[in-house]
Amino acid sequence: MSEPTHHEQHIVSPKLYGVIFLLLMICTALTVGASYLELGTFNAVVALGIAIFKATIVVLFFMHVKYSSKLTKLTVAAGFFTFCVLLAMTLTDYMSRAWGRW
Repeated sequence: MSEPTHHEQHIVSPKLYGVIFLLLMICTALTVGASYLELGTFNAVVALGIAIFKATIVVLFFMHVKYSSKLTKLTVAAGFFTFCVLLAMTLTDYMSRAWGRW
């Protein structure tokens, strides 16, 4: 009987790492390019969208979450959910302090 925590190792090719590196560099160039555009309040939204995409790629491939067990994926999802709750609470507090001055 095998261990319940044992899973097969997954070997990622250097070519895939190269493609991911290129994708991250393109997204970095997009972030720099977007900073020169005048989008008003959407500058932060675009920059955060690109940053979230880049962070997802890093977590999935460089941290090997894509090839990990379901327990590891659940742990990462729980951490992300906690981050979203804390961010929502912070933004709620920030918006309520300027109430009536908008």
